[in-house]
Amino acid sequence: MPTELNAASGAAVHPLCLGGNVFGWTADKEQSFALLDAYAEAGGNFVDTADEYASWLSDGAGASERIIGAWMASRGNREQIAVATKVGRLPGLKGLSRATIAAAFDGSLQRLGTDYIDLYYAHEDDPETPLEETLAAFDELVRAGKVRRIGASNYSAERLATALETSAREGLAAYVAVQPQYNLMDRDYEGQMMELCEREGIACVPYFGLAMGFLSGKYRPGAEVKSARARIAERYLDERGIAALGVLDEVGGAHDAPVAAVALAWLRQRPTVAAPLASARTVEQLAEVLQMAELELSADELARLDALGVPSAGDA
Repeated sequence: MPTELNAASGAAVHPLCLGGNVFGWTADKEQSFALLDAYAEAGGNFVDTADEYASWLSDGAGASERIIGAWMASRGNREQIAVATKVGRLPGLKGLSRATIAAAFDGSLQRLGTDYIDLYYAHEDDPETPLEETLAAFDELVRAGKVRRIGASNYSAERLATALETSAREGLAAYVAVQPQYNLMDRDYEGQMMELCEREGIACVPYFGLAMGFLSGKYRPGAEVKSARARIAERYLDERGIAALGVLDEVGGAHDAPVAAVALAWLRQRPTVAAPLASARTVEQLAEVLQMAELELSADELARLDALGVPSAGDA
C-alpha cells in the first residue's frame, strides 16, 4: 500500500484523508473543529477541501477552506497538516485557464491562511482550455514554492495520459495524484485509469469512499436515514448492495470492526491507493472510520470483497 503521494515525494500521509466537504455545510465551525481535533489526535495529517465546497449554500462559497484555515491558525499546526484543495468549480471562477487558476489560488491561500498548498487539484477537466496553458499555470505555482504537488480530479484516463505527456514534453510540473470516484460499489477506476496510475506511479486518493454513506451500513431495507445524501445513497440499495452489506457485516464481525472501516480498509489495500477520502459529521462517526487505519484484511477477505463488483468499461 503506498503511503506517499508519489514515489519521489517523500510525503507520507495518514491512511485516511479527511474530507472537508461537510465543513460549513452539515458541520458548523464548532463541529468541524471537533472533527479536525479528533482526526489530528488520532495521527491524521491529510485534509481535503476545495474552493467550491459549500457554494451550494447562499453564502457558503469557500466556507470549508475558511474553517480549515481558522483551525490550523488556532492550533498552530500548519506544518503538520498536508492540505489538498482544488480549483475549477467555484462559481465565478470556473475552468482551468491561467487567469482563473491565478485568481482562484490567491483566494484559497487567503481563506486557508497559508502561503502554500501541499496538493493542488484541477477539480475537473476543462476541455476548453489547452492543457499546455493549465499545466504552465500550475508549473508557475510549483516553481514559486506556492504549491508542493499537483493532482487531477475527475479526469478520464485518456486526458490524464495526454496531460502527463504534455508535462514531459514541455518540461512542466506533472500530476502526481488523481482523485476519482472509487469505492466497493463504484469500480470504474479499475479499468484504464488504474492501469495508467500503476504504470506512471500516480497515487489515487478516491472520493466517495463510502459510496455517499451507503457503505457505512446505516442504509438497510426499511431503515429511514436523515441525511443530506440519503436519497442518493439509497440508490445502492439493490440486490448487489444488500449482498455487499452482508459480506461487510461478516468481515466486520470477524474483526470486531464497523462496516465503514472494513469498506475503507478494502479500498486502502487496493493497488495505487494512497489514502481513501471520507468525511464525517460527528466525532463518533469519525472514530468508526478511523479504525480502517489499523485494519488489515486477509487475502480471502479481500477476494470476497473484490468479487462484489466487476470493473465496468468506463473510466473514472
